[in-house]
Amino acid sequence: MTVTVRPAAPPRDLAPAATSVQTASEGPNWVPTRALGRAVLFCGSAIIVGVFLGRLDLIVIAAPFAIGAAVGLRRRPTRAPVVAVEMEQETASEGEEVSIGLEMSNVDDTRLDLVVGRLTTSGWLDSRGRAAGDGTDPRDGLRPYAGDVGPGETARVDLRAIATHWGPQQVGPAVAYGVAGDGLLVSGFAVAKGMMLRVHPAVPPFRAGETMPRLTALVGIHRSRRPGEGGELAGVRRYGPGDRLRRIDWRVTLRTGELHVTHTFSDRDAQVVVLLDVVYESGRSGGIRSTASIVDTTVRAAAAITDHYLRQGDRVGLVEYSGTPRYLRASSGGRHLHTALDWLLETRFNPHAADAPVFGIDHQLIPNAALVVVLTPLLGPRSAEMIATLARAGRSVVAVDTLGALAQRPVDGSRWTAIAQRLWRAERENLVGLLREAGVPVTVWAGTGSLDQVLQDMARMAEAPRLGVR
Repeated sequence: MTVTVRPAAPPRDLAPAATSVQTASEGPNWVPTRALGRAVLFCGSAIIVGVFLGRLDLIVIAAPFAIGAAVGLRRRPTRAPVVAVEMEQETASEGEEVSIGLEMSNVDDTRLDLVVGRLTTSGWLDSRGRAAGDGTDPRDGLRPYAGDVGPGETARVDLRAIATHWGPQQVGPAVAYGVAGDGLLVSGFAVAKGMMLRVHPAVPPFRAGETMPRLTALVGIHRSRRPGEGGELAGVRRYGPGDRLRRIDWRVTLRTGELHVTHTFSDRDAQVVVLLDVVYESGRSGGIRSTASIVDTTVRAAAAITDHYLRQGDRVGLVEYSGTPRYLRASSGGRHLHTALDWLLETRFNPHAADAPVFGIDHQLIPNAALVVVLTPLLGPRSAEMIATLARAGRSVVAVDTLGALAQRPVDGSRWTAIAQRLWRAERENLVGLLREAGVPVTVWAGTGSLDQVLQDMARMAEAPRLGVR
């Protein structure tokens, strides 16, 4: 049974000292409140003074208080209320609304005057209360809730929380306590364990042409330069042994008098490795509704690229470049997409990575035929050295600048600050120029179509004839 609940604030002296993450089915013993202590003190003092001084009026005045306390304590509860947290889903995306339920149950045979419960959540969950169908105040999700609960009844509070930042977000613990005996008794705290909500990064709009510089497997959607089964017409030639009859071009056959067949280029799939450079961090992370840091942009761009290529049937792998590199082997399919999104949740900026003496990437885990998309802010020589090393090893590398507009944003300060910023920009442009000289195209992350022109140029260069020296 669901009863009406209303916002309320617990007494200050009853606030928990620490958030213990333990489930309490049998709550601590009920203890008297200060109201009961004051009633006992007043009644006792009035009776004693009245007896010694012979003042019957004092005894008469104290009698209602004594009778009221006795009536309130005639049925004393023995079990504390039970609190539980319910969450409809374990995963969500940035900007998605999540429903969370807070239940406060009375498991005792005595009616409780008040049950107060509160749920703590991560700061990246924007809670919106919806108590008894009314949740107009945006701060409702942060307030305690209270309701009078009868024997065997449950008070439920439905909360709407909007996930504003990717990563594991804590939901709970929840704390509840009960008040009985007309406010003369209060129970200990019952604590429900918290749960973890996995918030996947938002996938910004992204698309890339089907042109790929290198292809790997024998089937897929990308056109190759090799003849075979596919949808791209390569030409018409004379019929030969082994040609299928359904390939006969009857127009050319009737015109020439000889059998001619059409032949096509084979369609093959590609392998993409998304490399996340999180050695450096800059900017302020404000969630999906505010500013984004470099790591935020990197993770969201990686999610968009992974989602795009996996949905069109390619194989995608992930690599994190940091003080302790992480790898996710390339695979395909919808299950791998969820695995990749969960893998991205563990991406963190390591402040000590740039100072590490030796750290790198195992090149053997990156296939030679894979397209390596490096998401990097290009803020240091280590990143440029890593990208150049991959290019010299024969990989097809594309560097995607995740710093973007942050590089052009003016910095407040003295006149020397502006000069230093111009020098830094010139040094960074020089770094980009060195990468392009090493054969690494550099483009700025801009969402839809960010890689189209770069991939077309790389495919054109890969198909161009090469001169050899004997």
